Amino acid sequence: MSNTKTDVGTEPGHNDAITTEHRDQTNDVTYEKGIFVDNMDEFGAHKKTDPAEIALVKKLDWYMLPILWLMYLFNYLDRNAIVNARLNDLEKELGLVGTQYNTCVSILFVGYIAFQIPSNMLLNRVRPSWYMAGFCLAWSIVSLLTYLAHDYSTMVVCRFLLGVTEAPFYPGALYLISMFYTRKEVASRMAMFFTANMLASAFSPLIAAGVFSGLDGAKGLRGWQWLFIIQGALSILTAVLAFYFLPDHPLTTRWLTEEQRQLAHARIEQDSTDRRESTSVWKGLKESVVDWRTWALVAAYNFHLCSISFQNFLPTVIRALGFERTITLVLTAPPYILAAVVGILLAWSSGRMNERTWHITACKCIAIVGFVISVSTLNVGARYFSIYLFVAFSFGVNNILLGWVSATLGQTNEKKSVSLAIANSLGNCASIYMPYLWPATDGPRYLPAWIAALCFSGGVVVITWFLRTMLKRDNARKRAEDPGATNFYVY
Repeated sequence: MSNTKTDVGTEPGHNDAITTEHRDQTNDVTYEKGIFVDNMDEFGAHKKTDPAEIALVKKLDWYMLPILWLMYLFNYLDRNAIVNARLNDLEKELGLVGTQYNTCVSILFVGYIAFQIPSNMLLNRVRPSWYMAGFCLAWSIVSLLTYLAHDYSTMVVCRFLLGVTEAPFYPGALYLISMFYTRKEVASRMAMFFTANMLASAFSPLIAAGVFSGLDGAKGLRGWQWLFIIQGALSILTAVLAFYFLPDHPLTTRWLTEEQRQLAHARIEQDSTDRRESTSVWKGLKESVVDWRTWALVAAYNFHLCSISFQNFLPTVIRALGFERTITLVLTAPPYILAAVVGILLAWSSGRMNERTWHITACKCIAIVGFVISVSTLNVGARYFSIYLFVAFSFGVNNILLGWVSATLGQTNEKKSVSLAIANSLGNCASIYMPYLWPATDGPRYLPAWIAALCFSGGVVVITWFLRTMLKRDNARKRAEDPGATNFYVY
């Protein structure tokens, strides 16, 4: 049995300091003032053996992850409905010419990027459950009403507003995950969360194919209009569920017991390298901006997102192989299903080994092989096989990189939340300019786009090894200055 003594911890809305003592006699684990003194690896991350902690993590997995996953599924479906709508004569219906379709795709990210950083700064001072569920409801309504777009101007307005209302979700979800899971846990949970993106990418073409074949012309509406209506309506139902199931901060989440709240708070305090007391959101912003590691990780993430710009054009790429519309939509699914499985396995391996550099390097090298095949041949079988390589192993990097951001820049909650938002917002700048590398006139080979993806993937590898070298140096300095230190930067 466990004997626990707990005082209220420090969080937004709480002013008392935390002191926690916990001993599980069965597993001989000591938890004292937020420090697990047994079962630590070389970076100070501990292995879970305490039944109370194991039960807490399982509860988080069953309560928090499913609703975040469902929200992300519809977040991505709503954002990318336009990609599948293109195959149902959207461009012709709206009179889009030249690069106007590309602008409709990229304009979303102007609002999306602009609002992410202030949103995550605010997230530390509000109830995340109400804040994120409210924005889920807002983007769902915008997505549904997009069916009313009738020309280029109205579609641009709808896409911009969708970007603004979707902006708080992804960085906010990453921050919520990082508030409840340790360094060894966070990558695998982000990977499970990210499977929503992969499965949305896999099955949205199949959903679209069903809608286009069954509802095109019903009630005087085109199939692409029904796609926006159906997905927007389902997103509204998801928002209603989110108001109840989303957590708040560790010490204020209503579906945790008091003991679980204290444990949830204290284990993240212990797990964070160079952890300091909470500060103001503006100081957190300043600390993040002046930290060189922020910009190295931002550069790596931006290069990574540049290398996966194919995501918004994969149905078009597959159609360029010579397949008709329905077969194209069906063939888009399998690479993303493989990517979901590979992403979870890679994140699990990265967390178990507490390692980042080699995992990212291996993924990017395999993806580069896929890009080389796409550039070097017109053989249909070889090019479709290459899609499996670069889709599966490119997306395996997402969760490892973002988990690395939270592990490296988590000295305070404010710095962590801002750093995740900076990485995601500036990383997603790629989504503004990269669509212009995919003009229809470059088909069927799209050589400039594939060569760019190859080069950006190589850039991620270079930055990753630079980070590894510098973090090893920081750890060595920390050991020299404090021989008793136990918590170090992961690489």
